[in-house]
Amino acid sequence: MSHFLTPLFAPGFFASNAVALAAGVGAIVAIVTGVVGVFTVMRGQAFAGEAFGDIGTTGGSGAFLLGVGPLWGFVVGNLIAASAMEMIGIQRPRGRDLATGIVLGAAIGLAALFLYLDSTQRSTTGATVTILFGSVFAISSSTLPLIIALSLLALALVLLIYRPLLLSSVSAEVAAARGIPVRLIGACYLIALALATALAAITIGAILSTALLIGPAASALRLFKRPFHAMLAAGAIGVAAMWLGIVLAYDSFLWPPAGRGWPVSFFVVTLLFTIYLLSGLPGLARRRRSER
Repeated sequence: MSHFLTPLFAPGFFASNAVALAAGVGAIVAIVTGVVGVFTVMRGQAFAGEAFGDIGTTGGSGAFLLGVGPLWGFVVGNLIAASAMEMIGIQRPRGRDLATGIVLGAAIGLAALFLYLDSTQRSTTGATVTILFGSVFAISSSTLPLIIALSLLALALVLLIYRPLLLSSVSAEVAAARGIPVRLIGACYLIALALATALAAITIGAILSTALLIGPAASALRLFKRPFHAMLAAGAIGVAAMWLGIVLAYDSFLWPPAGRGWPVSFFVVTLLFTIYLLSGLPGLARRRRSER
């Protein structure tokens, strides 16, 4: 078996502690983003997910400036942004986009300032690359308990409000007519979205975190109509893309020029885009059969 696996796995892959930690964290984050991402797509809030990714740049760069771990910055920054969006108003789709745009504009301005201060005052030359594009291989084992706790919190929030969230995602008017506190449910979901995006940012970077949030969910919803099945499929797709991305990134250190390596985020995003394109083939085949 090892003879057949040698072309795929570079020497030392299974013996590397960094790889094992990256695979574990990647799987946890992919499951969380898959579950939350299905509702993000159903609610038409992909723009909010993208905004949280960009806003994470502000939190991450601020964390570097204060000398703390970037994950804390991603989480705190996104939770503050979620609170601001809720205060401005997210009851209707138009209000969601307006609130998201206002908060996003302010956050990007702060991110520019913080990144400038990071590079000039603290001489953290790698801060920008780490924040924007992530480095799952560089995650410390001491961060793992926090990642697990935040992941469980995000999943618990979604599972706790699953039924009212599902109904309000399909029709907020019907949910309100049935006595569901739509705004409270939306606020709880927004917290779960903020946490999921922060977790994605620590693995593949702030500006690419939306790919892990939206890509698997969009592909799964193409293949499955039931939300629960779509969540399971989205988690599986995210884990597969993350693990294969880690394998390819590890192998790339042996590609020319040797010793450089390609970022995990590139492989993960490319794989998710490919999977999304392929997920549309069954539907295309069904439409062609129905036209005959």
